[in-house]
Amino acid sequence: MKLFGLLLLASISASSAFTIGTNNRPLTAATTTSKTSLNADATSTDTTPQPAPTPRPSQGMAPDHKEPEDAIIHIAPKAMVRLRELVAASPESEIVLRMGVRNGGCSGLSYVMDFSNRDDVDDDDQVDEYEGEGVVCVVDAKSMLYLYGLELDYSDELIGGGFKFFNPNAEESCGCGSSFGV
Repeated sequence: MKLFGLLLLASISASSAFTIGTNNRPLTAATTTSKTSLNADATSTDTTPQPAPTPRPSQGMAPDHKEPEDAIIHIAPKAMVRLRELVAASPESEIVLRMGVRNGGCSGLSYVMDFSNRDDVDDDDQVDEYEGEGVVCVVDAKSMLYLYGLELDYSDELIGGGFKFFNPNAEESCGCGSSFGV
């Protein structure tokens, strides 16, 4: 039996069809990576398939609102439509969205977004006022580093719908879209 095992192992090792790659799958052109060495030309011939970028719900739509100068949070058109609906349903003439970051989540940091009011805005908070829309975004000083330039969008899909965060500062993000890492 030992001899048979050694012969089988030798025949599998000699055959490229049985070479095992990641996830115990045979290596194929679709799953291999080919890179040039460090001493070779600086260009890479990486053939690793990359996932398709997540399409943005408001992609291709022109904004129908005016952003504040040097806005911290950019609100996409579909998100603004949803925020207008929330303002209309609110007893107040405006909604104050407090956005921030906390430790936790799949990738290390999680987005936090909650309703607030003007009385809860601190002196060191950064405030974006979308005049004429009744929308105010408030970001605390600690979260500013992570959220500057974030685009808030909205998806009305049945599964996975809601507000979506597209963060240019995130080096990685999880599949659920509510946590990220830097």
